[in-house]
Amino acid sequence: MILSKWLIAFVAVYGGLGGILFDYVVPATARQHQGNPAWPPHAKFHNGQTMMLGVLNMILSLAVLFVSPSPTLSTLLVAAALADIYFASMLLAPIFPGTAWSDPEFDDVNPRPFGIPIQKLLSTAATGLIIVAVVIAVVQR
Repeated sequence: MILSKWLIAFVAVYGGLGGILFDYVVPATARQHQGNPAWPPHAKFHNGQTMMLGVLNMILSLAVLFVSPSPTLSTLLVAAALADIYFASMLLAPIFPGTAWSDPEFDDVNPRPFGIPIQKLLSTAATGLIIVAVVIAVVQR
């Protein structure tokens, strides 16, 4: 279960710090989010809410994983769910009308590996790592 624990921890940290880095700190991507003058204050509020949700999920997931020296399958599953909530919500966001993976003025600068928006690809990869971690933990139990 050690590998599962570290895979979940990696996804939790990526979810907790990635949003802040990409939406607020890294200039090239922050200009599409918190640094975007076209965004009204309420949109920035919800982006801040999302970034903080990622941080809080990370803290809780890491606490569940590392408070006990050897987590049980149940605690690993809780940590996995906490780590993936951020990415699952990103993958589900397009069900709401009028949403897009990026604003139109940034479509030409945002990478689309294999024709897939980068946020969608990274969120799918993070969720995939969580699934792998859970499968490994269940098999090793």
